[in-house]
Formats: sequence, structure tokens, C-alpha cells
Amino acid sequence: MSWLRHLLGGRNDARADLDREIAFHLAEETRLRLERGQSPERARLEARRAFGNAMSAREQVDRLNGRSLFGEIWRDLKYGARLLRRDRGFATVAILSLALGIGANTSIFQLLDAVRLRTLPVENPAQLAEIRVATASGRSGSFTGQRPELTNPLWERIRAQQKGFSRIFAWGATRFEMASGGESEIAQGLWVSGDFFGALAIEPAVGRLITTVDDERGCEGAGAVLSYAFWQRRYGGDRRMVGRSLRVDGQVLPIIGVAPRGFFGVDVGTSFDVALPICAERLIRADRSRLDIRRAWWLAAMGRLKPGWSLDRASAQLNAISPGIFAATVEPTYIPRSAKEYRAFRLAAFPAATGVSSLREDYETPLWLLLSIAALVLLIACANLANLLLARATAREREVAVRLAIGASRGRVVRQLVAESLLLAACGSLLGVLLSRALSTFLISLFGAAVVIELRTDAHVLAFTAALAVVACVLFGLTPAIRATRAAPASVIKSSARGTTGTREILGLRRALVVFQVALSLVLVVGALLFVRTLQNLTTIDPGFRQEGVIVTAVDFRQTGVAETEQAPLHQHLLDRLQRVPGVRSAASVFIPPISGGGWWNETILVDGAVQRVEPNLNWVSRGFFGTMQTPILAGRDFEAHDTLAAPRVAVVNESFARAFFGARNPLGRTFQIETGPGEPRPLYEIVGLVRDTKYDHVREPFGPIAYFPMTQNADPGMSDRIVMRSDLPLAALVPVLKQAVAEVNPNILITVDTLVAQVGKSLLRERLMATLSGVFGALAGLIAAIGLYGVMSYMVTRRRHELGIRMALGADRRLVVRLILKEVVLLLVPGVIVGLVVAAAAAHATASLLYGLQPGDPATLVSAAAILCAVGLLAGYLPARRAARLEPNTVLREE
Repeated sequence: MSWLRHLLGGRNDARADLDREIAFHLAEETRLRLERGQSPERARLEARRAFGNAMSAREQVDRLNGRSLFGEIWRDLKYGARLLRRDRGFATVAILSLALGIGANTSIFQLLDAVRLRTLPVENPAQLAEIRVATASGRSGSFTGQRPELTNPLWERIRAQQKGFSRIFAWGATRFEMASGGESEIAQGLWVSGDFFGALAIEPAVGRLITTVDDERGCEGAGAVLSYAFWQRRYGGDRRMVGRSLRVDGQVLPIIGVAPRGFFGVDVGTSFDVALPICAERLIRADRSRLDIRRAWWLAAMGRLKPGWSLDRASAQLNAISPGIFAATVEPTYIPRSAKEYRAFRLAAFPAATGVSSLREDYETPLWLLLSIAALVLLIACANLANLLLARATAREREVAVRLAIGASRGRVVRQLVAESLLLAACGSLLGVLLSRALSTFLISLFGAAVVIELRTDAHVLAFTAALAVVACVLFGLTPAIRATRAAPASVIKSSARGTTGTREILGLRRALVVFQVALSLVLVVGALLFVRTLQNLTTIDPGFRQEGVIVTAVDFRQTGVAETEQAPLHQHLLDRLQRVPGVRSAASVFIPPISGGGWWNETILVDGAVQRVEPNLNWVSRGFFGTMQTPILAGRDFEAHDTLAAPRVAVVNESFARAFFGARNPLGRTFQIETGPGEPRPLYEIVGLVRDTKYDHVREPFGPIAYFPMTQNADPGMSDRIVMRSDLPLAALVPVLKQAVAEVNPNILITVDTLVAQVGKSLLRERLMATLSGVFGALAGLIAAIGLYGVMSYMVTRRRHELGIRMALGADRRLVVRLILKEVVLLLVPGVIVGLVVAAAAAHATASLLYGLQPGDPATLVSAAAILCAVGLLAGYLPARRAARLEPNTVLREE
């Protein structure tokens, strides 16, 4: 307690109490001697002799109370601060090196914490569990939303029959149209069950939230809940908006409340603007409602475990009720094989304290890998600082020797030197936290506006940074401190100013540290080149179409008032009008635009020959689509105006489709069927054209079989469309013209416009993140290694000034001196490069799943990385070599 009071600021009070106690003892001793008849002066002198050394007593009391250690540490820190302030160049390099390493690690950890580690900001998140099919492969039907794990019939039966959860809820992501005309204003929507907010114990910021009363079939009086951010952005935080109306996809609904600040839902990386009860889905989508469709997967479910129920027990109960649930909800149109697979599904509960996230699934492995790369950068920085401190310790050998000679213990001197390292680590950590904010903002910008991630400098992040600071302090500070105190004081004091007894040993350690830095730097440079080349391969690959100059327009017809049965003429009218827009060279409709992340596939059965069950990708396109995308038609024809609903069904297939079904035979004129369901007719399609292979879902996928059908033979075109246009005009100049043309057809048609290049770029966010950050970290590691190499060579040149001066006096030319120094550089680079290549080749296999068009041990990459690092290293060594070559022999010898 005395130590604690001293630590909290009671040092002066404790010292005053001790001084009063010593004064009391001296006064008592003096009084006793005065009573014996001694003179006052002699009494005070005898009393002091009897008491002993007052300063020693104070130090002994401080030591017993644990206060002396604190005082010594405080003095060491103040002394270290004075030394660093005096040697500002060293302090600047050391602090910046640490700040870059710690800042990089902190920013990556912040992102990893937000995506993977942080629990949901709700009450008792550890009680939450997700409910879904244990093995999701083999599901068939339509899949929409961010997490399509369940159908609504499944959800309703799970809610009715589960027993392990006190409260259970479901949700599904969607998009709502919030504008009434012109360019579309899209809001991120969320379908929620009645217990969504209640099970999470979320309290409203304004008004009330959706309850079980709001989520009943019929949905009378359904209301909308706004997110806090949307409320602030759209309505300026006006509390009077609660109770007013909101138009969602043409339906007028009352605003009943606002969610609290910082609540984004349970799907990490996404957010919502407007939440509606699930029952309102029929109100919004009308005849296209998915509430009773057994093959429409669009919901996810989560629950809060009952007291005494474990995750395993809840999973066992869900597994027990699964046969009845899946048997009761099987889709009648499933083919027998699909129906059998569906009935075999089993439900289970999975931990959900940290929420769910598709972003996590895509980025968790890259983020852990980036954190490892950032840790290597910090390790290289620590090795470089250890090198600097070794050089500094060599320069301070006399100071340390004098301290040891006059009685200081070795441990005391080590503690003083480590205190300086601790001060550097603390300053580097503080600056690193500041740098991490800027780097974190940069990281978020790489994901785009669609991803919502809240980065916080909370206790987890601060603890991580503090741990990095301590580890860094031990790594770069302890070894130089121990080395500095190992030399015998007598030998150090006797040695000349140009050398010490431990110079050879310290130089060997410094060389080993440089080799270590070179090896680790090479690993990072290899990784950077692999990811940069992967991104280059993906961006330069030929996807089968020319993406430059293609505009992708999403069109929404829901607010036009045109009946669904009359949509086809409206679609064609709009397409014809857009084809006449000045600057538009061609336009076509497409059901699924290329590289959009969407998909449609089904089993295909050949008519002639044995039945082949292959699942090709399918698409509806209009006439002119292949010309707009500049995808060559290799044989046959494009779709024509006469390919109508009354005409025989036709299709255009790609090369992979032809190879999969017909081998080397000509596919033109052949027919195939699409499997639909039991009792339903199988459409028969005649192949009229063969086109080049193209990418379908994403750039990484191999070319696969694709069948295209004419849009004019689609009996149900729907209330939306996608139109691709090829134009040489910039997007900013084209958008106003497009809006005007659309308004001429129908002012209530809503559109959103994007470029295909941007759409493809969004599909490569993960690759761009890895290439950018690994490139930055690789360059930083190479720079730090070069600084370390430069420091060692500069120290060596300084140490060998006398030798070089004699060589030059005896006739050695300056080029020979440069070669001599560069030879030392090569002796450091070669072992580092060899070790680095071995480690890099082994470590690269961990990145195999993230590479494209490259092998982990790609020889060209390894050689290129080694060449880059050697060039940087030789440049770093050439500067001291050049300085050595400029030495004047006479000047050096006179110094000797």
C-alpha cells in the first residue's frame, strides 16, 4: 500500500513523514545526552553518530517499501529522455521505424477485430447462436440476399418447434426503392421477424421498434424502422418524422421508430437503412412474394439460448426435429433426386457472438495473412533498431565501463539502458496508434462504400498495441544492453578511442542481424510480387468480352403502373429508345450481367444419346448482346426478331457447352432440354449459334458451359431489367442523356447506372487489397533492411578508416576500395537471399488459394524479388563505399 500511494503521487508526503521520523529520533537522542550533562553541540554530534547515515536510512526504508525501484525507473526514464533529445537523429529514425511497424500491425488488427473478433454490440452476445442447415451444399432453388440460409416455410416451422432458445428471430437483406422517379435512390433494406430487436435487447433511439405484433400474416398497419445513420442523413435527425409516411417501393408506410446509434444489424460488414417486418414482403412484392415459396432461400435465423442450454444440446434438439420439418416443406416441383437430398438436410446451431458475415468468409484468411506480413515488418524494424542500439552501445562503452568501475551493478546499468528502449517503444507506439488511424481510413476506402466497418481504438486494440510495444522493447533493447555491460571495465578504459575489446563480437552480431533482415525482407518482397502479379493476371485476362466502354443500367418498372402482363412491350420500347441515344453505339438487355456475382443454372438433359446431367450457367439476352459485348460469334447466328414466344425455342451456346455435350461434333442444329420439375414439360431448345467462351460469375472462375436464350422468348420478363450499352462517351456526360430518354418512355421508370469496368473492379476488391498492402509492406521492409545494411557498412568503414588509409597510401586506387566494401555487402546479401528464398518458397504455399495464374514457388517471382533486394542492398552499400573511396590518406594517418 505504501508503494501504491507513492505511485499515485504520495512521494513527497512519504518523504516528509520519513524526514519527520528521522528528526524525531535525532531529537530524542540529543535530549538524552543533554540530560547526561553534555553540551548542546556535542549532544547533537553524538546523536548523529549514534543514529548513523540518515541518507542510507532513507534509501533502506525506500527499498523495503518498494519505492526506490520506482524512483530509479523514473530517473532512468528522465535520463533516457535527455539522451534521446540530445541524439535527435537516432531517436527520429528509431521512433519512425517503430511507428511504421506498430501502426501497420495496429491498423490490420483493428480491421481483423472489427470483422472477426469483436462481439456484437448487444446484450450477452455469447448467448446468440445461428440456426441453419448443417451442410448447405446440394440446395436448389432461388437464392437472394446476403445470407440466404432458410426459406420462409422453414423459418416458420423452426420457430414453432424449437425448444432450446428463449427468443428466436429471422432476417433477410434486400434493397428498397425510395425515389418516385428519375434516377433511382436505393436504400439498403432489411426484412425482420417480430422478435429481431427484442431478442437482441435493442432499445429505440426514437419511437418504437418492430415487435411480434407487427409481424403477423396480413401485416395490418405495418411500419418501418429507420437506422440511426439513415435518419440523420435523410431527415437530419428530426424526431417529428416518427409517425409520418415513407414510400418504399411505391408503398406508403408509417415510420414507427429509429434504431439506436451504432446498431447495424447482425451481419458484420453490412448495414440497413430501412427495416420492415417479414410479413410486409407480400405487401411490397405482391404476386412475386416468397413467403410461401418453398424453394426461395432468402432468410437467416438466430436465437438466444435458454438458461442451462448449451450449443450442443440446442443442435441436438434441432437435429431431432429436422426430418419432420424438411419432409413437410419439400418443394413439389423438385425432381426426385433433389427432393431426396432436401429431406436429408439437418439443422444445427452455430456460435454467433461475433455475428455472421460474408465479408468475414471472403477476407478472414487475407487479413490474418496481412497481419502476419505486418508482424514481419515489425520484426525487421526491431532487428534494425537492435543494430542501431548496438552501434550506440559501442560508442557508449566508456560511459558504461566508468559506471561499472565506480560500483554500479550490471543489472542496474542494464535496467537503465532498457529504460531508454522502453521510452523509444512507448513513443513509437503512441505515434503508431496515430498512424494507424490514417492507415485504417485507407483500408476502409479499399472496400468501397458498400462495406460498413466500424473501426474502434478500444481496449482490445490498445492491449494489442501495448503488447507489441513490450515485445519490440525486449527484441531490440535487451540484447544491446546486455552486450554493453559484458566487457571488463579495465580493458575498455585502457582501450583507445578507435576500438574496444568487444568490437569484433558486436560487429558479428550486427552482421547476423542484417542477414536476418535481408532474409525476412525477401520473404515479404516475394509475397508482394506474387499478389501484385495475381492482380495483374486478373485485370489483364481476356474475359471473352471487351469491358471498356460498356455501361450497365439497372431499370426498375415497378412504379410505372403498367400491368405485369404488359411489361414485355415496355421493355422493348425502352431498349429501342436507348439504342437511339446519341453516343450509344449499341444496346441490349441481359438477365444477369457479366461478372455481377449473380447466377442461374439448372440441369441440362440431351435429347439425342445418353442422358447427361451437367449444370451449365444460363442467361436471357436480347438480340445484339454479343455485338455490344464484342463477344465473337464463331458459328451460326445471333438471335433475331422472329425468335418470339410463338416460334420454336432456340439457344446460343459457348465453346465449353459444345465441348461438354458434343465433344468435337458441330453443335449447330442439335437440341437439348432443361430439367424443370416433376410433371412439368421440359423445354426443347435448338442450338442456332456458337460464341466464344466468356466469364460468367467472377473473373477467377475457369471458362464453363453457358447457354443463352432470347429475351423475346421469356414469358415472364419481370418488373426489372438490365441493359448493357456500348458508348465512347464518359459516364458523367451520358447519364443525363439516358435519364432524359428513359423519362420520355415513362417518367416513373427508375434507373441506376454503372460501368462494367467498375463492376469488374468491385469483384477484385480482395485481390486489390492484398496487392496494395503487401506491396506497401514489402517496400517498407526492403527500405528498413537497406537502412540496416547502410548502418553496418558505415560503421565498418568508420572502424577501418586507418586500414583503408594505409592501403590507399601504399597505392590502392579508389575503385579497389569501392570493390572491397561492396564485397562485404555481397557477403551479407548472399546468405540473406539464400535463406530468404528457402523461407519464401515454403511460406508461399500458404497463399496458394489467393493466387491466380501463378505457382507459389514461381521461379520468375523468386528471381525478380532477389534481384530487386540485391539492387537495393548494393545501392545501400555503395554510399558508404563511395565515402570510403574519398578518404585522404594523409588526413587519416595524421588522425592515427
